[in-house]
Amino acid sequence: MRRFTWDDLQFFLAVAKSGQLSAAARKLRTNHATVSRRIDRLEQALSAKLFERSARGYVLTALGERLVEKAEAMEREAVSLENEAASSKTEIGGVVRLSTLEGFGNYFLADRLPVLARSQPGLSIELLTIQQIVSLSRREADMSITLTTVKAGAYHHEKITPYRLFVYGSRDYLAAHPPIERHADLTGHRFIGYVEDTIFTPGLDYHREVLPGLRASYQCSSIHAQLAATRGSVGLCILPHFIASLYPDLVPVIPREVHLDRDYWSICHEDLAAAPRIRMLTDFIKTEAKAAADLFRGDALLERSEQPG
Repeated sequence: MRRFTWDDLQFFLAVAKSGQLSAAARKLRTNHATVSRRIDRLEQALSAKLFERSARGYVLTALGERLVEKAEAMEREAVSLENEAASSKTEIGGVVRLSTLEGFGNYFLADRLPVLARSQPGLSIELLTIQQIVSLSRREADMSITLTTVKAGAYHHEKITPYRLFVYGSRDYLAAHPPIERHADLTGHRFIGYVEDTIFTPGLDYHREVLPGLRASYQCSSIHAQLAATRGSVGLCILPHFIASLYPDLVPVIPREVHLDRDYWSICHEDLAAAPRIRMLTDFIKTEAKAAADLFRGDALLERSEQPG
């Protein structure tokens, strides 16, 4: 009999949550065959069947349902352990100035950085959430969260997390306007977006990918203002899932057909990469982002009506 391997539980949970091998593979950044093999291995180790395979995908057995709760508890403990390890090291002092895109800074980091600040009273954190590029070369910041890596210069970069954006509309707006059932239907709707000549990185030029040639009729340089306009039923807006999903009055429109994939990266000078204050902040952000992976990716919106993986 095969020995039980703790690592197989993450594959079990991914399939349990999505019901699809392909969705689980995307979440774990592996392939369909690996997920299938790890599920088979876990079932063999436990001498029990955890899923029923059907035309709808993978459905938990009674034992599988009982195991989910225990596996989720173990997952929470693992994430907690990572956070505690990152925040309970020998106290670190000094100042670290972090520049980040407005959405990531205000809607993700702002609620989480206080945990690190409380655990490290000697560490002074300066969080800049502005709609422009801050120069690392001129030392305007020690570290930046961006959508791209730096191709030239002595910079160190690490991926923080992938994330997805979808087209959203308020329930009131969608109820009052023609239905959207396919990509072509978007052309008859008003869009909210960034002020075109203030877009400072190609990753924010969403309309170029979704509807080439579209000019948003309501433009804001701030994602907070875009969000307010969307909730105010001005029109449709392309928003990150981790932000829009916080508001029940916002509805994703044809998410399987229209979505964008992006990555957040941390960047700093190579000579700062190993500095304890930089390392601690980077590790903390990566750990928090990993724990919120589902929130960033919005995989559930892509899995509806999907055939078995």
